[in-house]
Amino acid sequence: MLKIENLCKSFGGVVATSNVSIHFPTDSLHAVIGPNGAGKTTFFNLISGALKPDSGRILLDGEDIVGQSSQVIVQKGIGRAFQVAKLFKTLTVEESLRGALMSPLGQSLQLHGRFPLAKTRDRAYEVMEQLGLHTKADVISGNLSHGDQKLLDMALALVLKPKVLLLDEPVAGMGPEEREQMIETVYALWKKGGLTLVLIEHDMEIVFRISQNIHVLSYGKLLAEGNPEQIRNNPAVIEAYLGTPQEAHA
Repeated sequence: MLKIENLCKSFGGVVATSNVSIHFPTDSLHAVIGPNGAGKTTFFNLISGALKPDSGRILLDGEDIVGQSSQVIVQKGIGRAFQVAKLFKTLTVEESLRGALMSPLGQSLQLHGRFPLAKTRDRAYEVMEQLGLHTKADVISGNLSHGDQKLLDMALALVLKPKVLLLDEPVAGMGPEEREQMIETVYALWKKGGLTLVLIEHDMEIVFRISQNIHVLSYGKLLAEGNPEQIRNNPAVIEAYLGTPQEAHA
């Protein structure tokens, strides 16, 4: 599905990504963790086309997508939701999703009035129901709660039926109840099938609970990878990120 091979990226003298290779198989669920400055967001920026690597390959179904625009990469099947939601703040939830659907078709986004393609409404409502936003279809995006804005940001990526969904800290800034609802939604999306899901997350309780595999970045390098139990008990990971063995098992 998605293979990262020997990916490197530097900013001046600062190495953000150093020879990172990771395989994300079809229908798998992964977490990318590490301390602040480890290169996690840069890693996502490279995969999604926001940045171009200095070297290495990013293979989606065997095709190297390095150098292609973010728009083309989205169309090929990689969607992304951000730590800070990127929304059309003046549009309703439904209008936002229908606009996202029309954009790859080369249609102009109509800020006032109905979108001309009826089929976009069906897909928009399908995703809204998936994420629990169907009762807020007519709410202006900028008026949504923080948690619902994060859900809408995810919906904007999901509505285009990606093969791979990248989630950058999906529960950031949420209270306990919203956080639990979000992670249940994320897990349900993956369990439904047909989606490779990769998330950056600092909440280790969430990471250990839902991830099949965990990849640990430190100073731009891949420090370790494995299943939750392997990562929880990895001495290098405990020293670099998780703290004491007791804290890692908390």
